[in-house]
Amino acid sequence: MIDFKAAILVEQNTPLVVARLRAPALGPGQVLVRVGYSGICGKQIDEIVGKRPDPFLPHLLGHEGGGVVVETGPGVRKVKAGDHVVLHWVKGSGIDSAAPRYEWNGRNVSAGWVTTFSEHTIASENRMTVIPPDVDLDVAALLGCAVTTGLGIVFNNMELRPGQSVAVFGAGGVGLNVIQGATLVNAVTIAAIDLHPDKLAQAKAFGATHGLDARMPKLAEALRDLSGGRGFDATVDTTGHPDVIQTAYAATADKGRTVLAGVPHHEARITIDSFALHGGRRLLASHGGETQPDIDIPRYLELYRRGRLKLRELITHRYPLAEVNEAVARIQRGEGARCVLRMETHG
Repeated sequence: MIDFKAAILVEQNTPLVVARLRAPALGPGQVLVRVGYSGICGKQIDEIVGKRPDPFLPHLLGHEGGGVVVETGPGVRKVKAGDHVVLHWVKGSGIDSAAPRYEWNGRNVSAGWVTTFSEHTIASENRMTVIPPDVDLDVAALLGCAVTTGLGIVFNNMELRPGQSVAVFGAGGVGLNVIQGATLVNAVTIAAIDLHPDKLAQAKAFGATHGLDARMPKLAEALRDLSGGRGFDATVDTTGHPDVIQTAYAATADKGRTVLAGVPHHEARITIDSFALHGGRRLLASHGGETQPDIDIPRYLELYRRGRLKLRELITHRYPLAEVNEAVARIQRGEGARCVLRMETHG
């Protein structure tokens, strides 16, 4: 048994509660990890604000983190105590264990196969990938979702090629990695569209060739002109807003791909002209960039080591776990790229 602090979602549309929990004994395929840092993804904001109803409250949040293995449960072979790991929500190799339940003042607290807004976590063996111990854990946390999803969208969902064009709607953590992924494959036109001037400036630092204010009166015309009148070879929406999705789809070339990374509110609907789909345009949703963590995380780390991939530059704000609600509020205001939570056990 171990006690640790965690941020608990008790009720949607209310602040998270930071409290001390007790972890159960490890079951088959489960791994106890001391979390160093956790990223905050749009998915967690969606859960907090109720984009989807949540029947499992109270529960823990977070699905990208960097930490150190403390103990392993029966059957675990992939990791051992002392290993440094990336915690990720996409399944990798290893046992797909049962999700843990924690105890909080006599109440059960639910959790998924990986949660990271906590000083310790019990994660499934297949939700972690071993990394070299010299990789900083704040950087490691970004490989759990933001980096792998953004790059995977470029390489796997878009299948972007050198000389092609892409428009990225939303220049947050995932969007910036789509942009630097497009730079890696030598896309010639990389347009970033966002509401916030500082995010557009950061997008250009990550390789965007153009930055457009999402509120400009004739955005559709500007996008058409930027794509030479034919539409972009690929577009991606990271916002989940129906009107943005429709704009992205309309800005896509006849044989191009529109990739949906953001998730709309459960009551929202989108309307598109499906005629273009019969002519070869594709509309698809990304599942974490179709990432294969065991293969892709080491590859991306090597790019980072060689100076080809910006990871540390993605982190614009750091907060202690006790200030998680301030971090969430900053993200909701659209400020910065990636906020990370630092656990007290990390120092």
